Amino acid sequence: MPTFNNLEKLKQCLLSIQAQSYTNFEVWIIDGASADGTIDFLKTLPPQFHFISEKDNGIYDAMNKGIDLANGEWLYFMGADDKLFFNLTLASIFSSNDFDDKNLIIGNITYPKNQNFYSSFSSKLWIKNTLHHQSVFYKKILFRNIKYDTSFKVLADYHFNLYLFRNKVNHIKINETIAICGAEGISKNYNWNLYKEDIRLKIKNSNILFAIFFWTLGISKYLFRKLNKKPASK
Repeated sequence: MPTFNNLEKLKQCLLSIQAQSYTNFEVWIIDGASADGTIDFLKTLPPQFHFISEKDNGIYDAMNKGIDLANGEWLYFMGADDKLFFNLTLASIFSSNDFDDKNLIIGNITYPKNQNFYSSFSSKLWIKNTLHHQSVFYKKILFRNIKYDTSFKVLADYHFNLYLFRNKVNHIKINETIAICGAEGISKNYNWNLYKEDIRLKIKNSNILFAIFFWTLGISKYLFRKLNKKPASK
């Protein structure tokens, strides 16, 4: 879990984890050298909560550090402004299910105003990101030879998910809402840099012959979003 100077939301996030009836997990908080009291707070947490605090090179660099430190079979990535859906979330997924032959467990998420996001792992990923980062549990073995590409500052998880789809990773879709996610994540800043990353990650996962198509798609999506952007409220 990457975090930086976001103590109050971090506390709420961690409370949702501590409330879980299923307790066979560890948590790694990767703090980017916060100066808002985060470090003092992290020192008060129970033993299954671990942390490091040091400068990093962005959110995905922090996630890669967490991957290296994690000991579990399954990895789940949260932001400080996310919360697990309810106290039985982990129990409903892991207490009685056998996922030995799967490498991804895919559920759904919701946003604070009850806007639901139903993730899918399909060819639609070539058009848009249909797999919400907080809706997925990843088997750690997936990161053995590749981690999040930190050259993507906003969409490295999308790049990784498309790579997994292209390589036909075994997965299972479950009808579970996993998390309540913050509505202001870094990928919600719809500027041109985001769309350039979108274009680049698709070309990187396919073939240069598709470059014209992905550039046309990316520019069209950017212009559509820009033209339909709601004016700021006064």
